[in-house]
Amino acid sequence: MSWFEKLKSGLSKSSKKVSESIASLPSLSALIGTSKLDAASLEEVEDALIAADLGTASAVRLAAALKAHKFDGPVDEQSIAIALAEGLETILTPVAKPLEIDPQRCPHVVLLVGVNGSGKTTTAGKLAQQWHAAGKKVLLAAGDTFRAAAVEQLQIWGDRTGTSVIADVTGGDSAALAYRALSQAQDENTDVLIIDTAGRLQNRTELMDELGKIVRVIRKLDADAPHSSVIVLDGTVGQNALSQVKAFAAVADVTGMIVTKLDGSAKGGIVVALAEEFGLPVHAVGVGEGADDLQPFTADEFAKALAGVPTA
Repeated sequence: MSWFEKLKSGLSKSSKKVSESIASLPSLSALIGTSKLDAASLEEVEDALIAADLGTASAVRLAAALKAHKFDGPVDEQSIAIALAEGLETILTPVAKPLEIDPQRCPHVVLLVGVNGSGKTTTAGKLAQQWHAAGKKVLLAAGDTFRAAAVEQLQIWGDRTGTSVIADVTGGDSAALAYRALSQAQDENTDVLIIDTAGRLQNRTELMDELGKIVRVIRKLDADAPHSSVIVLDGTVGQNALSQVKAFAAVADVTGMIVTKLDGSAKGGIVVALAEEFGLPVHAVGVGEGADDLQPFTADEFAKALAGVPTA
């Protein structure tokens, strides 16, 4: 199965929500055979897109694009889907940026942050496996010292790829661990250091302060670290992802996003809302458990999959 087919399958719940919302528009039947959308239909499309978690700003922008769109043939569900995919691609293209390792950094420090259950540890393992396969020397730091299962999970990923894992006793100082990991990575000329961190609710001040401490401590060894501060977002949480990005950006200088579990709900439209509101790079999206189920984010494929366009 190609990545597009996997992505389309993973986003099927979300694309179904979008397509069914549009198909059920009261005024759509009256438009069949015409060459443009009328004002009532555009308002209905806008409401449908908001209901599909694309966010108000994105929905307004997409409705305006549909209004300006010159349909080659009659308006129907498929022509609307194609036009919608074009509008989505316009929004998503500026943020589609892979997570690239700077060869001048030794190591390039990647800090993964986010709330509990967002998929940070799994993402750390998948990234390690992909970079290891690309010939990079990778070191993993098990910074989620509160959860023994997270350390074990990361060590399993390390064993799979022959990647060293720096860990500590349960409940240990995560900032001290991150410092030790970066020091070792520097000594060993490691290409990439991936620091996993404990999941923390954005409204828990003491936990967010601890994350800020991790950033301050590693900057004692490298003033520019972390070179990539990536928030891992659970794609099933919908609009709550927006408040998560705001909170973590204030503490960890977030530079990009990875959205996981997009196959788990009908809320995949949140990626569009995130792109519209923050303009932060979307590095990758995940639609499954395997290492290959996390892939660089591509605007055209995601737009077509979400809009339900039948071909790649």
